[in-house]
Amino acid sequence: MAELNISERQAGDITILDMDGKVTIGEGSVALRTTIRRLLGEGKKKILLNLGRVGYVDSSGIGELVSSFTAVNKEDGSLKLLNLTQKIQDLLAITKLLTVFDVYENEGEALSSFK
Repeated sequence: MAELNISERQAGDITILDMDGKVTIGEGSVALRTTIRRLLGEGKKKILLNLGRVGYVDSSGIGELVSSFTAVNKEDGSLKLLNLTQKIQDLLAITKLLTVFDVYENEGEALSSFK
C-alpha cells in the first residue's frame, strides 16, 4: 500500500488535492512531486493541498512541499495549504515555513483566496 494517497477534485479552476497518509522520504514525496508536475503540465496552476489527513511529514516531505511551491510559483501559479494538523503546523513554524505558505483552516476561505 502506498504511504500517501492523493485524490484530486476541481473547484472551478482550482485543483484540490486531498492527501491521506504520510509525506516522507521515498514514495510519499515522489507521489506529491509527480502529481504537482503533472498538474502543471496540464496547465493547472491553482493548487490547494488538503493536509487534514496527513499524519506525518518528515524533512524530505517538507522539502517536497517547498519544491512544489517553488515549481508552481515559477509557472505563475499558486499553491496553498489547507487543514494542517497541529504537528505539521508546529513543524512548519519551527522551520520558519509557515510564513512562506498561505495556510487556511477553512476550505471556502482558501478557495476564495485564489485570484
